[in-house]
Amino acid sequence: RMDCEQILKDLQMINSVFMKGFKYNKHLLNRIYYLEKTSAPADHRAIIVSVDLLRSSPKESNSFNSNEFLDLSNSAGLVIEDHIFSKQNFVSASHFLTKGKVEELKTLVTEKDIKLVLLDCELSPSQERNLETILCARVLDRTGLILDIFASRAQSDIGKLQVELAQLSFLSTRLVRGWSHLERQKGGIGLRGPGETQLETDRRLVGNRIKQLKNRLKKQHNQKNLNRYSRKKGEDKLVALVGYTNAGKTSLFNSLTKGGLYAADKLFATLDTTTRKADFKSKTLSTVLFSDTVGFISNLPTKLIESFKATLDDLSSADLLVHVVDAADPESDFKVQQVNLILDDLGVDKIPQIRVLNKSDLMPDTLIKPSGNEHPEIKVSAETGDGLDQLKTQISEMLFGEILTGWICFSPTQAAIRSKLFDSGCIVKEEIDENGSYQSFIEISKSMLQQFDHLEGAHALKPIST
Repeated sequence: RMDCEQILKDLQMINSVFMKGFKYNKHLLNRIYYLEKTSAPADHRAIIVSVDLLRSSPKESNSFNSNEFLDLSNSAGLVIEDHIFSKQNFVSASHFLTKGKVEELKTLVTEKDIKLVLLDCELSPSQERNLETILCARVLDRTGLILDIFASRAQSDIGKLQVELAQLSFLSTRLVRGWSHLERQKGGIGLRGPGETQLETDRRLVGNRIKQLKNRLKKQHNQKNLNRYSRKKGEDKLVALVGYTNAGKTSLFNSLTKGGLYAADKLFATLDTTTRKADFKSKTLSTVLFSDTVGFISNLPTKLIESFKATLDDLSSADLLVHVVDAADPESDFKVQQVNLILDDLGVDKIPQIRVLNKSDLMPDTLIKPSGNEHPEIKVSAETGDGLDQLKTQISEMLFGEILTGWICFSPTQAAIRSKLFDSGCIVKEEIDENGSYQSFIEISKSMLQQFDHLEGAHALKPIST
């Protein structure tokens, strides 16, 4: 009995030590994952600083868009207390902003008791620390703000993994300030402070977690490749909706598939890729799938592109890209250029493409002018449904060839073929002649007609446009 009691005490002691270590590591990991970045402050008021680096090229000056950064801030649920501008010819190595602008910003932060300052630029870790030291407030740059929005919108498992990977990659160079209250390394042997040891532990934990995330994402990526292979083997066609954020991709996706996804007038309302079957007949036996992807944005940080490659890889397997453009946006031309640059970087610019001028109901039709590019352009309103039928026809033609129309004669023994054409939506109307045969008026894609070219009247069909 004494031996059993001693063994029980030993087990309790081991369990206590293990749980203490587990709680410490869990607390430490949580501290690293959300280190002064991913959790919003209790006070949601913020000051925005739009930085315009005076550029010599008018083409480059278009990349300065303060309204877009305001929309990003509103999407994050922040209350904009003040908005200041900084026009400068150079970047300060220590604070990014000029000395005078830093003093002006410090006065505003002190007077209004602001706890968060947002800068529409990319800050280095040292610049971020220096600004926080002077302002006595948290400082977020463009990447930090986008990461915060992504963290709140990710719903799927792969989306959460990608966001966490992007967060850890971003925070790995900013761990030093999390332990600024501890000792630093001092001169002399044996005087290595606990702060340095703690930082090394943090970096090791972050590095291990990044490796785990990459391995899990690799498995997810392999699974997606199997799904793509299965789809290709089944001759299904994939249409990917791409475009600038808040261009109306999800609303159009819902109209084409009856997907019922959440759509809102804000940036990055959709983060996870969703695939649904088309809700219309494509005049063929193949299944058409639509994929709603994450929206693009100008100056998208490289770390985010790297982290979201598993999602963007869906574009490379698409048979057709539908580039959704907000026709009512006065800056639509610039945003189209930004999307084309990202598509080019991803290596999918050679995939056939349709350009959809969405939100055509928000402005007169005469003001919506085609850009004269090499891709077909269609004016559509996902809200009212105008132009959707034309878009569906264009998608079918680009996937399966032009649509042919005319009368086909079916004998009573060809009921199975007639049934297939009915299921695919090819038969528009039909009549029964005096011999008991069906005279059917059909609309059929050229690729599908090749399977039924033996039917009477098949060679007499003409393109629907004529």
